[in-house]
Amino acid sequence: MLSGIKQKAVVGKDGRIELLTTELPEGTVVEVIVLVEPSTEEDETNYLLKSETNKKHLLKALENVEKGNLIYVDLDEYEKNYL
Repeated sequence: MLSGIKQKAVVGKDGRIELLTTELPEGTVVEVIVLVEPSTEEDETNYLLKSETNKKHLLKALENVEKGNLIYVDLDEYEKNYL
């Protein structure tokens, strides 16, 4: 019968992955499967680009930045006038 242990680990120096467990006696033969977590940054970008409307807004914002169409706000001045 197969059983499993789930742990998170960080790849260390020279690609070494270390699992610390007291659940397995010394000499136990194990099979290891490595699942790599996707980068959070990629997930957020993909999420934001899924909606066609949101994608259009983001691309328009990038276009404005490239053209220098920016609005600068002095937060200290804003707080004095509006808060």
